[in-house]
Amino acid sequence: MQPLKICTRNFKSNLTPVKMAYNVYEGPNTDKTLPPLVVMHGLFGSKQNWMLVCKKLQIKIKQRIYAVDARNHGESPHINEHSAANMAEDVAEFIRQEGYARASVMGHSMGGRAMMYLALQRPDLVERGVIIDISPLSMPSSLPELESLMLTMKNISIPKDLSIAQGRRMAEKDLQAIISPYTASFLMLNFKKRESGEFYWTSNIDALLNNLRKFSEFSEHVNNLKPFPRPMLFACGTHSAFMDPESWPAVQKIFPNSKLDWLDTGHMVHLEEPMRFANVVAKFLNTPA
Repeated sequence: MQPLKICTRNFKSNLTPVKMAYNVYEGPNTDKTLPPLVVMHGLFGSKQNWMLVCKKLQIKIKQRIYAVDARNHGESPHINEHSAANMAEDVAEFIRQEGYARASVMGHSMGGRAMMYLALQRPDLVERGVIIDISPLSMPSSLPELESLMLTMKNISIPKDLSIAQGRRMAEKDLQAIISPYTASFLMLNFKKRESGEFYWTSNIDALLNNLRKFSEFSEHVNNLKPFPRPMLFACGTHSAFMDPESWPAVQKIFPNSKLDWLDTGHMVHLEEPMRFANVVAKFLNTPA
């Protein structure tokens, strides 16, 4: 049996999607006719960060899993435009390209906002969603810190004659001057060396920096959209400030068929507690709507 045919609903968008790089995960029980699960990482992440969780999920659920690189990240195209609306359109186009009528979606932080935007703007494409440690209402007041971090990353200069190990140590030391060793180690996954000798970031720092203000404008763009009626799981870290427990009633006005699950983690929920996270997500995806 072939995947479900696409329902276009005469929807038009003036956003230009990019063709995202992706990895596919299938398990022994995968049913390719079911709506798949599309997974998007957070800021400075990549599809590779999801390998462990996707491998654990593929034996727990029946859906095919696609882990994607968001625009301006990993192996996906670098482009000037970067926002939740842009990334949502990329996912919408990806679902169409793969021949599905709809998909379940999962996103962390930046990717979570992209998936929330997609669910609210294109509910016909979204079966259900998993949003990881991000709110549709607000973010911690961290934009100045993010700007400082991006400028530091942009201005790191490593001599060509250093080895990749030497260059990484030098760059990581610069990052640790302003962020925690854990966060610096995570960011270094984006630091590479070309055959010609230049060191570079796989993330498009310029585009992310130029569009940084859009990180705080999400709620303004979804205020006039109808609530998303289908199931939505919010998986958040108890030691993270990205979801305010007091705001949950307001979140449920936007996603009335949603539940909130707290894990004993910081912001990187899926990396800090991959086993428990995979179990929570599998239970949610396997529960009939």
